[in-house]
Amino acid sequence: MGEPQLVFKALADPTRRAILRLLRDRDLTAGEIAAHFPVTQASISHHLSLLKHAGLVLDERRGQHVAYSLNTTVFQEVIAWLMDLAGPR
Repeated sequence: MGEPQLVFKALADPTRRAILRLLRDRDLTAGEIAAHFPVTQASISHHLSLLKHAGLVLDERRGQHVAYSLNTTVFQEVIAWLMDLAGPR
């Protein structure tokens, strides 16, 4: 797993968690994500940047747009880390 503090900082914000829930269903552009929130496009871009830096989302250029998707590998690593932490001593 990358740096756990980055992952947990990213997950601590309710807007970022909501973005991750949106990306469960399908890849979305920043504009499509922003349409779900009463905040500026710049604010959504900042949230996406933090999620990307934490390794929770991936971005891919598709023509003039950038599509964001969940990085399921990192989620699997986080779950494994938490299970190990909670395991028997």
